[in-house]
Order: sequence, then structure tokens, then C-alpha cells
Amino acid sequence: MVMTCSFISSLMKKLLFFSYIFLTTSFAMAIEEPTYKVISTSGKFEIRQYAPYLIAQTWVEGDMDDAGSQGFRRIADFIFGNNQLPGGQASSKIAMTAPVTMEPQSAKIAMTAPVAMEPSDNTHGMKTAQRWRVQFAMPRQYTLANIPQPKNPAVTLAEVPEKFVAVLSYSGFNTLQRVQDKTDELLQWIKSSSLVAKSSAQLARYDPPWTLPMWRRNEIMVEIDPP
Repeated sequence: MVMTCSFISSLMKKLLFFSYIFLTTSFAMAIEEPTYKVISTSGKFEIRQYAPYLIAQTWVEGDMDDAGSQGFRRIADFIFGNNQLPGGQASSKIAMTAPVTMEPQSAKIAMTAPVAMEPSDNTHGMKTAQRWRVQFAMPRQYTLANIPQPKNPAVTLAEVPEKFVAVLSYSGFNTLQRVQDKTDELLQWIKSSSLVAKSSAQLARYDPPWTLPMWRRNEIMVEIDPP
């Protein structure tokens, strides 16, 4: 009973925090996403070609839920004003975008590495990972030259080049086991389709926390060699 109450309390705190984040943004405004075109579709699987885009990112230790919450708070703090405009002392708010993504990181990768790399055991990477990269795509109006700079050194900016990505879309809640199962499913599809994975899997979440499970948009994404 104590564990149940503690779990509910923790869940409520997370929901209240994320609710505040989304309510303090202009939720009625369309949420911008990175630009991509769909190359092919096979049921719930897609291959997409993404145009280059800019990200704010942070590396976090812990399990999936705790790392996701901590990483979200760090980057939300940056986009809501804990930043500095180039060449000045002023700060600026940055529009919220979607999705928020996270991916497991190998324990052997330095915290300062700007490139996502596959875990040492990609098959079970989601379940065993204790280090994660959490990232937001920045609005298209920004480049590294004009975007406000993070004041928190744990948040960094990086350019993502054009890439091809295999995607599995699904709805519902994201438990660690479900995310692992969806990751395995996508990796199996990539293999059976004679595609070559070149990154670890990313979990992408698009919706605020009050969204009903059947309407939630979740994706597992893996960068692949050009098909």
C-alpha cells in the first residue's frame, strides 16, 4: 500500500509539472515538428527523410522515467528563458516543438559527446540503459548563429544533418517493457526489410500528459543507411 501511494504521488507530481509546462506555452498554437518527407510506408512502419535541424540536448543518468523528467525540465528551463541572446545579456523564450525524444546511451560514451551512439547491447538497450540523451528540436527560424545560448552547461546545442529514419508509430502509455518491445519490433522489421540501422533507438513523444492513451502519438525511431 505504501509503495502504491508513493507511486501515485510521484506520478501526480510529474503530471502536474508537465501540465504546467504545456499550459505556459501557447498550446492552441500549432506545434512545429522537424521537416521530413515519407519515402515509404508499410503498415505501422515508415521510412522518412529528415531535413537538417537544430536540437537542444542534455545527458541524464537514471531509469527511463526519471531521466525523461529530469531532461525535460533542463531543456524546458532553457527554452523558457534560462538563456542568453548572442552578443547580449538579454534572454528570450523559444517556442515549444514536438516531439520530445530520448535514447539510451552507452556507459562508455563521454557526457560531452555530441553524437548519439548505439548502446553496447542494442537488443536490450532500453531496458538496461542508465544514461539517456533527451532532446528537443528547435524551431526552424534558428541556426547556431542566432539561437539563444543555454546558461546551464548541461544543455548543449547541435546540428542534426539530413538523415533517413525508420519509424514505428503506436498509441498508449510508455512503460519500459512496452518501449523495449516496440524497439525490438522495429529492429526486426529493419532487418527483415534488408535495411541497415546506424543509430540507437529513440523514443519520441508528441503529446501533453493529459492526452488519453488511445490518442497519444508515440514513435520509436532508428536512423538507417539511405534505402
